Amino acid sequence: MTRPILWALGVLASAALTGGSMTERFAKLTRGGPAPAAEAAQIAPGSADSVTLSQDGSGHFRAHPQVEGQVLRMLVDTGATLCVFTSEDAARIGLRVAERDFTARVGTANGAVPAARVRVREMRVGGITVRDVEALVLPSGRLETSLLGMSFLRRLRGFEVAAGRMTLRG
Repeated sequence: MTRPILWALGVLASAALTGGSMTERFAKLTRGGPAPAAEAAQIAPGSADSVTLSQDGSGHFRAHPQVEGQVLRMLVDTGATLCVFTSEDAARIGLRVAERDFTARVGTANGAVPAARVRVREMRVGGITVRDVEALVLPSGRLETSLLGMSFLRRLRGFEVAAGRMTLRG
């Protein structure tokens, strides 16, 4: 139970370097997220190439992208260099990783964590589609929620955060 929390703290430490107070981010993390019904209503209508996400009660932005044809629940993390999948989500979208595939090392507050490098053919958030996305898969129990990181976000025309909303422009 503590390993995923420590891993999340490591991710938050990286995010803190790019802006924001670590204390604020930790407080948001420990308050938890909204009920699943509230999460479903977070995507606001937009144009075909624009999606607006609403901040949840813990201050996070959550997306429900379609990845390889399956809808996943992901935390938007601008501090994560790559998208990162839980082993369970990876299996749901058809990514098969074996123990020997965990050759990458990811630095966290809990030390180095093994990771498997993968590529996702297609990720879609609303009307925005990004193909050939570099990502990582972490071993079971090392991550609670998959992360929608910069390997997806940097391929957009842009994104911005204002007034509790994040707008993604495809």
